[in-house]
Amino acid sequence: MDFASLKSYLDEKAAQYNQHFFIASDPIQIPHRFEKKEDIEIAAFLSATIAWGNRKSIIKNANRMMQIMEENPFDFICHHQESDLKAAKKFVHRTFQGVDFCYFLRALQHIYINGDTLENFFVSDAPNLFESIHQFKKHFFSLPHKTRTQKHLPDPIKGSAAKRMHMFLRWMVRRDPNGVDFGIWTKISPAQLSCPLDVHTGNIARKLGLLSRKQNDAKTLLELDTNLRKMDPIDPVKYDFALFGLGAFEHF
Repeated sequence: MDFASLKSYLDEKAAQYNQHFFIASDPIQIPHRFEKKEDIEIAAFLSATIAWGNRKSIIKNANRMMQIMEENPFDFICHHQESDLKAAKKFVHRTFQGVDFCYFLRALQHIYINGDTLENFFVSDAPNLFESIHQFKKHFFSLPHKTRTQKHLPDPIKGSAAKRMHMFLRWMVRRDPNGVDFGIWTKISPAQLSCPLDVHTGNIARKLGLLSRKQNDAKTLLELDTNLRKMDPIDPVKYDFALFGLGAFEHF
């Protein structure tokens, strides 16, 4: 397809899958259970953190996270004590285990009780949020922690595509007329967002001629970002719905 035809095709597919029905089979359903901004962003951050592997398992275990936080994420984060982490210590999702979950809860508490917001860590004038993610990770792991836990927050400055972080940021920042993404972070432009890149979306993007690199890393993500922003410089990550939908629902 030439550029105009490809853009038209992906616009159509993005509109097809960027619909309310998408929520029911996606981890984004977890933060959609909440109304308060802080509850939404905490639920979204933790759900995105474990968003790899089987989607049913992701949703099941993200629901378990909410249960451990007594279905009140912000209140639990701000007020929990060590004695409240008994259930969290037993949590397991693949390689994300109790020791990791407990640290994430402590680190989030450290952010909120010091008057910070998650959003403020990502505000940037840069064309993308790679450096913001890098700086957030440095701050997030400023408390004593096991080295193993750091792997659960990827770093694009060190070459990672950081799929789960970019998905979380899409959920928080993108102004979605159909109400799938939340758009509750207003200090960041949707134009700065990057498409969540994994094996599946990468393969679809290559079939469509949007990618030439074979690796799914930060350099490849920059290539994909460049091509998607040519199609829509204001809302480039709407095409995540197209790439995901073509792979997951149409086996393109």
